[in-house]
Amino acid sequence: MRRPLSKVDILPKESDTLSLPPAVPGTLYVQGTNGGIRVAPDAGLDVVFGRCEPDVHVCVGPNDPYVSRQHGYIAYQHARWVLYNLGNLPIRLPGARLVLTGHRATLPVAHTPLFIVAPEQEHLLEVRIVMTPPSPVTRHETDTRNPPKWRLSAVERLVLTCLGQRYLRPEPWPQPLTWAQIADELSRLRPGEGWTGKRAAHIVSQTRKRLSSEVPGLLEEEIPAPLGNTLNHNLITALLTTATIGPSDLRLLDEPPA
Repeated sequence: MRRPLSKVDILPKESDTLSLPPAVPGTLYVQGTNGGIRVAPDAGLDVVFGRCEPDVHVCVGPNDPYVSRQHGYIAYQHARWVLYNLGNLPIRLPGARLVLTGHRATLPVAHTPLFIVAPEQEHLLEVRIVMTPPSPVTRHETDTRNPPKWRLSAVERLVLTCLGQRYLRPEPWPQPLTWAQIADELSRLRPGEGWTGKRAAHIVSQTRKRLSSEVPGLLEEEIPAPLGNTLNHNLITALLTTATIGPSDLRLLDEPPA
């Protein structure tokens, strides 16, 4: 007689692969720096991950102070596993999609490498959700370097948050706001400050030029025609990836100036 599977099991640190034992459909496997965990969908457990090992189920980036002590968790809701980002750094999914602070994403029934995007490197958290007994998945490491978090002046942060607010909310297929839209919104929020599309464009252009030595794709000569929104899209993506701006900056668009 077959022994019933437990609903939660610890995965060993020593394994070079995500060795996945038989599991019920919808079972979640999460593997980090020092091992991992297997959780059945009806276990009622939210899998917490982060750098502070005593306070999380799965450790990731243990020696990187930029990674939050409890950076996020994965919960089973409405028959799907959902990723929540509680940390200060974004989490990158395959295809360059970023899950920002306070945002969530439904995870596919598949093997999904997640990357916490820190200033010095990206930290890998491997996730797999199975519907049938799986085969082992070879682990891989990454050491993708990223630029440091940049300093922005108060007016730069305001304009760039307005420019990239559709990315921060988030919307399914975000695009930068137009200069006219930025001027209209900032004039409404901050009347008397002389906001125009030309002024907003100048501030963004100067920021792009300042950061272009560290990030490719921010200068016109680097992008084939037609340019469209490419330069501003690249700038917003770089700012999000380095956590230079984040969802908390949206408060600048909701509060009157002091």
